Amino acid sequence: MKRKHMIMAIATLTALLVAGAACASGGAGEHEIPWMNFTWRVINLILVLGILYKFAGEKIAGLFKGRQAGIRQELNDLQARKEAAEKKLLDVEKSIANLEQEKDAILAEARDQGESMKAAIIQKAEQSAEQLKAQAKVSAEQEFVIALDEMRAEMADKVIEAAEKIVKSKLTKAQHENLVDEYLTKVVLN
Repeated sequence: MKRKHMIMAIATLTALLVAGAACASGGAGEHEIPWMNFTWRVINLILVLGILYKFAGEKIAGLFKGRQAGIRQELNDLQARKEAAEKKLLDVEKSIANLEQEKDAILAEARDQGESMKAAIIQKAEQSAEQLKAQAKVSAEQEFVIALDEMRAEMADKVIEAAEKIVKSKLTKAQHENLVDEYLTKVVLN
């Protein structure tokens, strides 16, 4: 109700100010204001404004209130987004501060892994060397046995040749025939 009276007072004051300005701009007697026409126009304006207020006043007020609520909601949303952004900024700053420590931790872990891999490679190489030594030893023993057998066979051949020479040089033909006969009878009887 107070608003209604305030709007009417503002409209009347505006009309009077316009009329006063029109009266002041003209000279004395040159342009007289038709007061009756002016009064009807002011009443007409007041009636139009009153009808507008009566039928559309609540909708216009609701429009402004809705817009006001929308702006308030946007401000609240912006405030929440600002707080979330500040929190993210703090998290990023903390992660940046911890970046050097994380880098050192990663480097230390990489060094540890490198050392363990190095130890594993050395251990594997030592095992391979031991296996190669064992294989070389077995191979050398086998070659030694083969060489020993070859030397024995060669030695036996040389002993047989030497014995043949000695026997041929010491045995006469008759002794040789006796020996052959004797061995033949032994072979036949057995």
